Amino acid sequence: MSSSPLARQARPIRLGPRSIGALALVSAVGVVAFGWPLIAGGESGLSAHAQDAPWLFAALLPLLLAVVVATIADVGLDAKAIAMLGVLAAAGAALRPLGAGTAGIEPMFFLMVLSGRVLGPGFGFVLGAVSMFASALLTGGVGPWMPFQMLSMGWVCMGAGLLPGPDTLRGRGELWLLAAYGAVSSVLYGTVMNLQGWPYLGGLATGVSFVPGDPVGDNLGRFVAYCLATSLGWDLPRAVVTVLLSLALGPAVLKALRRATRRAAFEAQVTFDGPKA
Repeated sequence: MSSSPLARQARPIRLGPRSIGALALVSAVGVVAFGWPLIAGGESGLSAHAQDAPWLFAALLPLLLAVVVATIADVGLDAKAIAMLGVLAAAGAALRPLGAGTAGIEPMFFLMVLSGRVLGPGFGFVLGAVSMFASALLTGGVGPWMPFQMLSMGWVCMGAGLLPGPDTLRGRGELWLLAAYGAVSSVLYGTVMNLQGWPYLGGLATGVSFVPGDPVGDNLGRFVAYCLATSLGWDLPRAVVTVLLSLALGPAVLKALRRATRRAAFEAQVTFDGPKA
């Protein structure tokens, strides 16, 4: 019995037509869910949708599961891929509470970025979403914000899998690429998550509060001011921690992930040799 040389570069979950369609659908729904208040028609429109979070929660979870189902339909998802997904999700969920949310310190980001890089965008999206789900269960952070966190972390990991040179770029250049991406995605994660709660916060100063029915440009200006005044103090430390951990632990983690992927031989095409004479 022998395995194909291509198995060395195989990824646990690769993107097929159905999984690409599922990712596009859930991402489109996520964009609408995050951004619809910016185009709400007025105070009455915002009030009418103020209680939509539980319904959105119920709608997004099946869509996230649909990504996994679509992947199974495309390429199959064997026990080794599920085991690696479970181990990495558990590790990410265990890392997240270490900073206890202090000043935005969340060490799980570097692991999610490195895992998405090695294991590809499809695996990355599923890993990011499952890790946030597991973390919410572990810390008791279940609420209407959870599907938004799952989407945002899924996008972070998927983006890491889409970075250039996954099979050719190695060494210091790759580490700096991942560190830079980790810094940018850490800030963007916090910025995107602000959209989940900002329109519903009352009692803010006029300069940073959401005004239903105002032009999108005006509300975006207030949103930027809100981010600078509130969440940037958490987003920047998260970015710094991600960069430092990526540079310090990146070589060892990348090596371990690539070794595990090669040994698991995901999606390897197995052939049987004929009987020896």
